[in-house]
Formats: sequence, structure tokens, C-alpha cells
Amino acid sequence: MLTARQKSDIEIITRVYRQQKAHFENNNPRESVKDRIVSISKPYVRPIVRGKEVKSVEFGAKCNNIQVDGLSFIEKLSFNAFNEGTRLTHCLKMHRKLFGVEAKKVGGDAGYAGSANRGYCKDRGIQTSFVKRGRPSLEKKENDIIRNELARVRATRMEGSFGTQKEHYGLKRIKARTKLTEILYIFFGIHTANAVQLVRREVNEIAQAA
Repeated sequence: MLTARQKSDIEIITRVYRQQKAHFENNNPRESVKDRIVSISKPYVRPIVRGKEVKSVEFGAKCNNIQVDGLSFIEKLSFNAFNEGTRLTHCLKMHRKLFGVEAKKVGGDAGYAGSANRGYCKDRGIQTSFVKRGRPSLEKKENDIIRNELARVRATRMEGSFGTQKEHYGLKRIKARTKLTEILYIFFGIHTANAVQLVRREVNEIAQAA
């Protein structure tokens, strides 16, 4: 008699075989395989093309966060690839839901700087870090200063928080065996980092007041 785990593994291996067979027989071998399984033990994991020099493809959860006053909040988490640039309006709505006010200034990398996002922010009077389109002006204006400062803060705080969460809160190599456990691991890693930061702020405020 096969165990439940063995039956599950056989089902996954069968799906892998069917995917590979269909891909081999496809007239267009460059076409990607939908929901391609790359791990028997973790069939929910998908290859995600990152385009980095060291790792062109990564495996694991992809997480789109918003960061407010140094604290990170998960806006979308998926084991399938998705375009973060299409999530800006969702991020702004999440900010409004969490804090009860509209965001006035937003920092984001070039992936968020599409026409739709620019128009959305412009209509609502939201200042962004997006590089201004058109010919650069020799005269430095107030908006340019704000734009550069937003870009600087995003690059230091947001990227720094990713490094901190990976190196100090167990998110560099997640030791989980199931999809739900992995999601929970990520959730606790990010929000434990938030909790530690809040405690440090409170300790500093008490020390300054003393």
C-alpha cells in the first residue's frame, strides 16, 4: 500500500511528465509551460525570471510590499510571476485603507513609472519619484528636488529593509515544507521586523525623554 505522501508524489510526477511531453510535442518549443512544476516536493513553486546578472531565474514567493514610515506591509504575495508595476493603484488603495488618508508622496522604481500610474498619481496630486519625461531642464525646480529625495529614500530604506528581512529574519532561505507554512513564514518574518523596529523607536523616545 502506498502512503498518502507517495500517492501525492506520483500524481505530481505524472503532471510533470504530461507537461514535458506536451512541451516536447509543441511546434513552438520556446513557448513557456503554464504552471510549470520545477520541484516534486514543492509543486506550487514556479520559475520567476528576474533578469539579474547573478541569478536570471529565481524560485519561490514573489512579494510586493508597500513601506510607510519604515514599516513594510504585504500588498500581494504569489508563487507565480506578476508585474509589480501594475500594482501601484492597489498599493495606494491599501495605504488609504490602513491609514485612512491618501498618500501624498510615492517612491517607486522604473517598473512603476508607466503612463497609467503617472496619470493616476497626477489626477490625485500625488508626487512621485518617477523620472520626468521629455527634455531635462537646466533649472532645478522644487518638484525635481522632491522627486530626487523620494528616489533616494526609496533606494535606501526599501532596499535596505529587504536585506534586513533576508539576513536577520529568516527570509533568505525559507525552511518550510508546505505552501501555507511558507506564506506564514514570510508574514511573520516581515512583521517581526516591523515589531522590532517599533520597539526600538519606543526605547529611543523613552531614552530621549529621560
